[in-house]
Amino acid sequence: MWHRIRALVIKEFLAVLRDKRSRLVLVGPPLFQLLIFALAATLDVKNVAIAILDKDGGPAAIELALRVAGAPAFSHIEMVHSEAELGEAIDRQDAIAAIHIDRQFSRDVLAGRPATVQVILDGRRSNAAQIVLGYIQTILSDYSDDLAARRGIPRPAVTIARNWFNPNLIYSWFTVPGLVAILTMLIGFMVTALSVARERELGTFDQLLVSPLSPFEILVGKMVPATVIGIAEGSFMLVMAITVFAIPLTGDVLLLYFALFVFVLSVVGLGLFVSSLAMTQQQAILGGFVVLSPAVLLSGFATPVENMPSWLQTLTMANPLRHMIVISRGVFLKDMPFEAMLPSLWPMAVIGAVTLLAAGLLFRARLE
Repeated sequence: MWHRIRALVIKEFLAVLRDKRSRLVLVGPPLFQLLIFALAATLDVKNVAIAILDKDGGPAAIELALRVAGAPAFSHIEMVHSEAELGEAIDRQDAIAAIHIDRQFSRDVLAGRPATVQVILDGRRSNAAQIVLGYIQTILSDYSDDLAARRGIPRPAVTIARNWFNPNLIYSWFTVPGLVAILTMLIGFMVTALSVARERELGTFDQLLVSPLSPFEILVGKMVPATVIGIAEGSFMLVMAITVFAIPLTGDVLLLYFALFVFVLSVVGLGLFVSSLAMTQQQAILGGFVVLSPAVLLSGFATPVENMPSWLQTLTMANPLRHMIVISRGVFLKDMPFEAMLPSLWPMAVIGAVTLLAAGLLFRARLE
């Protein structure tokens, strides 16, 4: 039996590696997607345009405007001279936020009275606007503390933030470990999903039917190459994450590879299940879109799973990508031990066992 499986495994590897287009698909698109997503998929708000309406013109207002202009996140400061110009800057999306300093600002500051500043935000870009508001509030808070220090007034309680696991809040440290899991799933799933469909289109599937291979042997022969290719792709992504993007790998690499192996098995099970249903490679590709798009959306890569409705959070438990992203980020940034990894590890093992069993039963039914 093992000699027959070995022959089929070699055949599958040759079918993938001899085709120039297949070799390019295994290396080119994942590398391109890793670079693009790592640089573009960010929620950091930079190069922001701000409009300032200074009706005061006093020293306190000028100092505040200079502090805003010196903030690294604000690349363009537009000084306007009326409420109408301020509204137009927001309407035309020339500025995401506007700061309105009234005529009493400097006078109130010098008199020691509370001074107010109005901040107007573009609600059409709600997420970015809230982040910009946080930037402006930080500037105003620092300015107030400096004014209190100049007058010898004791500063109020000060909050000192300490960011664990990502001290400088570098967003690529958050995205790239998730991309390692996503791109590994993409390649492992598509290689598996196209395997049987390619056999049917090329007419070699009938040769498998008359060969001495049993359905189990065919299933294992299809599964092993896809698993090896998936782990190889995952290894390539890990090397890119560490060397190119300088993501620190603080955890145990052997634990990460063990989790990656379980994850790839679950992905291969899904791919074989789709492949056993598809009659052509086009159908397999469409099936891949049906599976991969919801998997990414429900993985917690871009939006936290905790923000989803409770019934949808339960549904995400059947998504192996959700569990692998938790493990990948945990091992990379938090030195996640095996005990903490286990709640995400066993669901992937269950998903792999169920999908491989379902694919085997369906595959046997199709052969018979």
